[in-house]
Amino acid sequence: MADNQGTGQLIIIGGAEDREGDCRVLREFVRRAGGTKANVVIMTAATELPREVGEDYTKIFERLGAENVRIIDTVTRDDASSQTYLEAVEKATGVFFTGGDQARITSIIKGTELDALIHRRYAEGVVVAGTSAGAAMMPDVMIVEGDSTTNARAEVVEMGPGMGFLPGIVIDQHFSQRGRLGRLIAALAQQPAVLGFGIDEDTAIIVSQDVIEVVGSGSVTIVDVAEITHSNVDSLLKDEVMAICGARLHILPEGYSYNLKNRKPILERIPQAAAA
Repeated sequence: MADNQGTGQLIIIGGAEDREGDCRVLREFVRRAGGTKANVVIMTAATELPREVGEDYTKIFERLGAENVRIIDTVTRDDASSQTYLEAVEKATGVFFTGGDQARITSIIKGTELDALIHRRYAEGVVVAGTSAGAAMMPDVMIVEGDSTTNARAEVVEMGPGMGFLPGIVIDQHFSQRGRLGRLIAALAQQPAVLGFGIDEDTAIIVSQDVIEVVGSGSVTIVDVAEITHSNVDSLLKDEVMAICGARLHILPEGYSYNLKNRKPILERIPQAAAA
């Protein structure tokens, strides 16, 4: 698995985050993007309702104290070359991708000037966040679509190029709520990645270099297939059920962390109440 080379932070949200109460996950995004000095751009490429969704998040981020919030509505790839949008990203301290359809993000933004600029700004320290579809697009190879609540079979998931912010892994969202363990394992079996992260709703992983922190009301399921002892994947027909033996599984709620480099939970950081 490739190391996370960016010097910024990623906040990858499992979708359906609280937007009306304490807004725990979104509050953490604003805090890490600069707090009351945060300059946030909202990327609405994934949604078919960009104005409504963009205005909803604008109100939330302003209520949480962000100094400046700007919507970037890229309907076509030509929009991704807009000097107005490029200047907004150049000044941003936080970039937030909304939910919707992750394939819309890659088809409209991937490989454009806007894509290159967001990656550069991330390398310079900007916080890049995404929820639901905005989470799914984070790896270099993403889940495009697939069946939920099913056992692992090659046919249950379709993979495609992602945006490459966190290479060498697989991300799935709405995880426990939609029973997507079989889908995540099927996705891992189709590409070289050895780690899969299933992120519950109203929950996020915060990636800072090689360390991942969990925040929110749910948990994160981590599947590590680096040292499996047996798999039948190479001999399967399309509709046959996968066998995976020796995979490692971690389930981490808020307060827990994980080291991407050695692929282990960081237990010395857990809250004392949880450790008791």
